[in-house]
Amino acid sequence: MTTVNPNIEASWLEVLRPDFQSEYFARLKDFLVEERRQYKCFPPGKDIFAAFWHTPFDKVKVVILGQDPYHNDGQAHGLCFSVPQGVACPPSLVNIFKEINSDLGLNIPLTCGTLTGWADQGVFLLNTTLTVRAHQAFSHAGHGWETFTDSVIRNLSERRTGLVFLLWGSPAIAKAKLIDKSKHHVLTAPHPSPLSAYRGFFGCRHFSKTNEILAAQGQTPIDWARTV
Repeated sequence: MTTVNPNIEASWLEVLRPDFQSEYFARLKDFLVEERRQYKCFPPGKDIFAAFWHTPFDKVKVVILGQDPYHNDGQAHGLCFSVPQGVACPPSLVNIFKEINSDLGLNIPLTCGTLTGWADQGVFLLNTTLTVRAHQAFSHAGHGWETFTDSVIRNLSERRTGLVFLLWGSPAIAKAKLIDKSKHHVLTAPHPSPLSAYRGFFGCRHFSKTNEILAAQGQTPIDWARTV
């Protein structure tokens, strides 16, 4: 079997080596090569594992789990809910910032949709599927990414302690079964999209609750206003 060597940060590469050496990941790589031959896909290849580079395995404090990357031009750059600098905030991110303002009184400008500052503080911004075909949501679902990201979550659950998992929306909440709740903290809410935010995402206070958990464990809280 040929080992797949993706462009991924060293600590994550060590943890996930069995996945990169697996048959399923080889099939996933073949699928992606063919997809990129025929279609425009997001994010750019260099950004597929951006979340792993910004937040090494032993630096993870908080996990926010998204679905698949943004599928419009110029939006996806490898961090869930985040967009590159200069790109308008998508509606879900606008609602995340609204909840932060309500919860913590922090007014984050809607021109600051890049969340690299969160990632660099230990907020692991993971999508369950790491690539997508342009303008076709969920088009890369069911081809192996979910197996890979389930392994990511299991490894975090098994090898780390005291992490805070923020699971928003039914697909993310379904991943709770992968997490050892005797070792970690799991906070759930509806998805922040305009279709569901008013069903309980607004008012969930996950940002202050996360910081209270971190502080109780002797860890530095997240500066949610520091997005870059």
